[in-house]
Amino acid sequence: MNESEISRREDAPVSHDLHALKQLAQALTSVNYTYEAIASLLGEGAFAAMARDVVIPGRHRVRTIRASATATEAERNLALAIAFFMLGETFTAEELNDALGNDTCQLLVDLHLAVSATPEETSGIFRAAVDVRPHSADDGTELWVASDLGAHQRPGVLRKDHVLGVGQASLSLAQFTVRTPVAQALDLGTGCGIQTFHLLAHADHVTATDISPRALAFARFNLLLNAPALNIDPDNLEERVSLRLGSLTEPVAGQRFDIIVSNPPFVITPRHENETAEEQFTYRDGGLAGDGIVSTLVRELPGLLTPGGYAQMLGNWEIPVAAEGQETDWSARPREWVGENAEAWFIQREELSPEQYAETWLRDASENRDPATYERAYLDYLEDFSARGVNSIGFGMIWLRAPQPQTAREQMLQRFEEITYPIQQPIASFFAEAVAHYDAVAPLSDDHLDALHLVVASDVTEERHGAPGAEHPGVILLRQGAGLRRTVLMTSETTGFVSACDGELTVGQISGALAALLDWDDDAPRTRLRGHVRDLIDQGFLLIDRENTPEPTTQPKVEN
Repeated sequence: MNESEISRREDAPVSHDLHALKQLAQALTSVNYTYEAIASLLGEGAFAAMARDVVIPGRHRVRTIRASATATEAERNLALAIAFFMLGETFTAEELNDALGNDTCQLLVDLHLAVSATPEETSGIFRAAVDVRPHSADDGTELWVASDLGAHQRPGVLRKDHVLGVGQASLSLAQFTVRTPVAQALDLGTGCGIQTFHLLAHADHVTATDISPRALAFARFNLLLNAPALNIDPDNLEERVSLRLGSLTEPVAGQRFDIIVSNPPFVITPRHENETAEEQFTYRDGGLAGDGIVSTLVRELPGLLTPGGYAQMLGNWEIPVAAEGQETDWSARPREWVGENAEAWFIQREELSPEQYAETWLRDASENRDPATYERAYLDYLEDFSARGVNSIGFGMIWLRAPQPQTAREQMLQRFEEITYPIQQPIASFFAEAVAHYDAVAPLSDDHLDALHLVVASDVTEERHGAPGAEHPGVILLRQGAGLRRTVLMTSETTGFVSACDGELTVGQISGALAALLDWDDDAPRTRLRGHVRDLIDQGFLLIDRENTPEPTTQPKVEN
């Protein structure tokens, strides 16, 4: 697909006229069309409701402002821009021009951002053809993002090639992605381009792929509209971003990347005989049966990474009905996908029944607006899951890494855990620290571990619980206040060990003192304690005191 085809589509914003894009940016700037300004104008309640796609409070607020005699001209102009681009309200050409600048209405029409609101194209009343709204990146960069109108802005079921905007899933992935400076990055399934915008802050070059030509058109429009903020030369987009059309890893076969991010079309959707791609919602439905999209990417992405490179994505996975007498293991299928040649960390954040899953995604595409369609599609979901013996569906975050050649198999990180409670956001920096903790501990011999000086992380607290009147607590917990906010059940030995971790004594010295105090007869308790200590360092409860711990050169001799 060449640049002209991407930039001049009739069914998407056009991006071939760089002067027109600059004029649009000036018009949006003139009304202070920014994330913070909109949040301030609407107020906390209405702004939060809009994030949930509930527009009634926001619509009432902007109408009140526009009708108010005490509102400033700047407030009324911003209110009109919000109503037009975000709320689906209609305005005359004169109203648009008065608020956004002379000839802005024609500019919006020329860029395919506005269309006649009535069958009579000469009526002079216009509505937005796409959603345009500000987005504030984690580093403070202010952007504008164009996407298709959502269910609250248009009637009926969403179009099959709907281009999703900045949703909760894309924000979660952006907050999860580790921002290490890299040379080459891949945004697989770019959609409107949101992950690419974030990658450009720390990657020299980003390759952005999608199976949807319309999605690539939106992405190109957004990149060029925000070219100054993204440090892009509008006349040489390819210098920093390459847009590729194709499915899964096919557009980048043979290439290697330092980081890959993907918010793929992971939604599990019933397949039908003889269905075509045009019948699928391309923004969420990859066209493979079950969780085939996610399993394929988990298997293939490590092969696209440079040694030590990593991939981060979101996904769904099917959890089979357990065999009689056995417990359901949500991680069984993901473990099979990973195999033995890649490092992986899966965090399951949610688990839904087939009924809950069907309701969620039928509502997402507004298919519940047609009762007959809704019932038929709902039953399709239940029959599809039943046919494959699916008990429930998991959702979560996936991290993959291509190990360095010298990494021993037993040192490779493969972790599958369930964290359904709230975690700190953005989580990326804490996630990066967790991986660094693992990398620091995994290759250490027991002697090197015993030579470490440790301190308790500043966010860690201890809780003691006991029966009323009991002399000693029955349960002792360590809790993290930041990051993944884990809770660990402590033993008497680990409690005593952690209480002594102030950086003064080594691991070996503390465990030696415990051995003498508790009268250990053999090495078994000490071996178990070492395992607990490794876990506590790995999970960030204990930190290595670098000032007191020398870099290991030879196997140290540990004093008891």
